[in-house]
Amino acid sequence: MKKIILATALTGTVALSGQASAMELWDPHLRGVNEGLAAGALPPKGVYFMLNNYWASYQMHDASGNKIHGTNLSALVEVPALLWSTGWKVLGADYAMAIAQPITFTDYEPQGHGSGNWGFFNTMLIPGQLSWAIDDFHIKTGLTIYLDDASTTPADLVRGKRLNGGLPSGNGYTAVQPDLGISWLHDGWNLSADMHLTFPVDSTNAPGYEYHSGDQFSADYTATKTLDKWTLGLGAHQQHQLNRDTLNGAEVRDSIAANYGLGPIVGYQFGGLSVMATWNHTVYSQNDVADDFVNVRFVAPLF
Repeated sequence: MKKIILATALTGTVALSGQASAMELWDPHLRGVNEGLAAGALPPKGVYFMLNNYWASYQMHDASGNKIHGTNLSALVEVPALLWSTGWKVLGADYAMAIAQPITFTDYEPQGHGSGNWGFFNTMLIPGQLSWAIDDFHIKTGLTIYLDDASTTPADLVRGKRLNGGLPSGNGYTAVQPDLGISWLHDGWNLSADMHLTFPVDSTNAPGYEYHSGDQFSADYTATKTLDKWTLGLGAHQQHQLNRDTLNGAEVRDSIAANYGLGPIVGYQFGGLSVMATWNHTVYSQNDVADDFVNVRFVAPLF
């Protein structure tokens, strides 16, 4: 999830509650969502359905890592995805492609009482993934494209639209994200790092308002052991923004966001259906929302 920035220096035509302000949220890569997966490998040839059910309970953390009381955020993110492992070889690697359409619900305390806001996040297109196997090591490269097609964005707040106590469902910009996954898979062990560099292509725009998010590095880490049908282990995530956001061309102070968290992973194989649950607690955060999230993932082959 993206940091929430109260950009009180906005110079434009919109004033909310007597003070010009806006909110930016939603990291393109949902922190920790890929913990438990073999990041460097692809499944056998076929089409697979995946559903992540992601619950978060967060508060805003300031530039010193302190919680800001009165900024409670509850969020539910449903991420249905289809992956086609083609069985084709490209440059000696297995080739796959995927698509996902996250659906979000948010309830944010400063926005007042309401039933929260539902909506579609940016559509995620993965036109290609290449995975090479070298003995027990697997390396996967790919590209993810986040389309600027969310139901609501921070620009709606700038225009004065109220979202029933919730926040926008998307971030209002297109982003491209090179991906790199590395795994060591041996005798039931899965040691993986799933890494991403995200580059916003454009900005979130409204009349008199142009907000451009900084580039970001993010990674999900996995250390699990599978015994018969059970998988047990530990997951961790990190996110670090590489440069400041800009508002109407000027850098935004305290906009370098960072997040680090970890927690247990438990999985079980029900025939062809894989179920895995992850819980992470934030150990440090700055200029971002953080605390706890739980993700329950279902994966099944379709054909």
